[in-house]
Amino acid sequence: MNSDERFKPSVTVAAIIERDGQFLLVEEMTQEGLKLNNPAGHLDAGESLVQACIREVNEETARHFTPEHFLGIYMSKFHRPATGEVISYLRFAFCGKVSEAVLGQTLDTPIVRTIWMTADEIRASSLQHRSPMVLQCIEDYLAGKRLPLNSIHTDDSVYNS
Repeated sequence: MNSDERFKPSVTVAAIIERDGQFLLVEEMTQEGLKLNNPAGHLDAGESLVQACIREVNEETARHFTPEHFLGIYMSKFHRPATGEVISYLRFAFCGKVSEAVLGQTLDTPIVRTIWMTADEIRASSLQHRSPMVLQCIEDYLAGKRLPLNSIHTDDSVYNS
């Protein structure tokens, strides 16, 4: 297999944020309509997975995220009905705490709003989820899955151009 044929999943990060029995989600406009997701996004060049998660939570929720644990690695495949495109995602999920929203900070496009929901409300809204990973990450969090943040190592070469 040559390098053009090599499997290259889209690397993403996500935050599972629970406060008083509710989880912070984002409602975002997608090509498939309005969907619910954990605060999540793509890993950018030159940043660690933890840095990417902190950045994405801030961009999507206008809140400062403090990761406390690594939750796990998740993989799924998405078939975009409108175009027939198939995308494989490799998600690295973290759990932690957030600050209150920063007044005046706008949410990243295409985020419509943030919303706090109970686990039961999230389960009941599964048809609105951006992917099956939304609920799976929350179920794993509720099951007590946690790894230390130092389970992930980022070599200094990542930060050098």
